[in-house]
Amino acid sequence: MSLLVDMMTNSLDAGYAEATARRAVRGDTGMNKGPLARVLAVVGVALIAMILMVAAMKVHAAAPQAERERHQLVDRIHSDEAEVDSLTATVERLRDEVDAIQEVSLPKGAKDRVQLLALLTGSDPVEGPGLKVIADDAKGSDNSDGSTDPRQAEAAANGRILDRDLQRLVNGLWKAGAEAISINNQRLTALSAIRAAGASILVDNRPLAPPYTILAIGDAKPMQVEFMVGADGRYLRQLQENFGIRVNLSAQKKLKLPAALGTSLRYADVPGGVPTSPPPSAPAKQTPSTPPATPSGRGGAPPSGSAPPTGSPTPSQKTSERKGKQ
Repeated sequence: MSLLVDMMTNSLDAGYAEATARRAVRGDTGMNKGPLARVLAVVGVALIAMILMVAAMKVHAAAPQAERERHQLVDRIHSDEAEVDSLTATVERLRDEVDAIQEVSLPKGAKDRVQLLALLTGSDPVEGPGLKVIADDAKGSDNSDGSTDPRQAEAAANGRILDRDLQRLVNGLWKAGAEAISINNQRLTALSAIRAAGASILVDNRPLAPPYTILAIGDAKPMQVEFMVGADGRYLRQLQENFGIRVNLSAQKKLKLPAALGTSLRYADVPGGVPTSPPPSAPAKQTPSTPPATPSGRGGAPPSGSAPPTGSPTPSQKTSERKGKQ
């Protein structure tokens, strides 16, 4: 027991204490202050300064090259965008030529069927009355003040519109009676997909930026009532209340939707058989783009199309799931 007490009270060995006392009497602090030590210190500082200088020069020399590569990449992007615009204009011109040839060549009944199929598949532009929905992220969701507070970043992320929100909004409009829908001038078809790529939302692989303008052609007033009293309308209202997402819905007397890009109208008949029966005389309500899927949660992979999942989370569940995504 006395050994333990001695170790606790005299932690420094007696020999070490005596050696320390002798060095204190001689004035020896344990540091070599001779000329050689000073020279070595100066040489070490000089070497460190030289290394830092060489590294800075290399970084400075590489900066112009990186800047040139960046400008080249930006130029390529602008060039490709211009080429896409030119090809789009060519597609529109050729589509007009095909429509003119069909107008002259097709008999009356076939012409009506082709026009109806073009309307249903989205291969022709369409106009008429309907609803205009403008959906935007909550104020401050872009974290534009530069704050790095994780709590503010989390709130900002919760205030953004997600791809799943647009899917529910679009499919709610289909269910309410919309006959044609576009998002930010991108026409939706039965093959359209609304997906997420990082923080961006892609519609048919084309990135869109908020605010999202959704145009839906149909009988405006009944469609508005049907949408707002339905589950998707309630979901949208709770997004506004819980996360501050901004939504403005209004009836319009005339909307004009473009044709879907990259679509071609095709049909088939049985060889030697009776031609397929013509479609109905009026456009039927368009069904959701893809069969519903049950996701594992808001952070999981989104459905492949614009159809809402049957097990889509409610906004009350959405709070924890949005936070979990961070």
